[in-house]
Amino acid sequence: VYPLDLARADEVSAVVADRAGRALRAFTTPSGTWRLAARPDEVSPLYVRMLLAYEDRRFRYHPGVDPGALLRAAGQWLGHGRVVSGGSTLSMQVARLLEPAPRSLAAKAKQAFRALQLELALGKDEILALYLARAPYGGNLEGVRAASLAWFGKEPRHLTAGEAALLIALPQSPAATRPDRHPAAAKAARDKILAVLEARGVISRAMAREARAEPIPRVRRPLPFLAPH
Repeated sequence: VYPLDLARADEVSAVVADRAGRALRAFTTPSGTWRLAARPDEVSPLYVRMLLAYEDRRFRYHPGVDPGALLRAAGQWLGHGRVVSGGSTLSMQVARLLEPAPRSLAAKAKQAFRALQLELALGKDEILALYLARAPYGGNLEGVRAASLAWFGKEPRHLTAGEAALLIALPQSPAATRPDRHPAAAKAARDKILAVLEARGVISRAMAREARAEPIPRVRRPLPFLAPH
């Protein structure tokens, strides 16, 4: 239980690419999941900035657990009688993605412990890369690259502010906000992200307004199949 096992961290889809790195064909994992690896430098800097500003503002500085965020989440729970924010860092979310478990206080405590172990074993960009490859996006899509290709038909380095906001929103409730099935819920979730980031000064009012005007994708595109052999 206690030793950190990173064997599952390398379980990603095989991708055939051309000399320029363009994906020609991807394959699902043995479990049938589209899980494409993505390093932080392969993703739009705007998306990374928005993600960290929304999910984990102190990601670069905390040791895996953010005591301030946990205390704030506990205070909100006591004040509202329900969970308002989870207090989980990205490192804790990665721990949950690597070792899924039903939500409980015991599971949260284990995720915090695993997050500390992750921070000792890996660098910040390596932990971020695990999140970028494993966050759930509806159906059998995992990771920002698979999601960007499936929902927008483009690599994640080219995401707009509206697209980035949608891909930040989807992992929070991937089934309920899946855009091809629940476009209104997807738009509401995206616009909530934009409102928070605008209020925090991460994006300008003009950028938020333009992003809210972007259409929500209604069709899931097939992943690249340019090299059948």
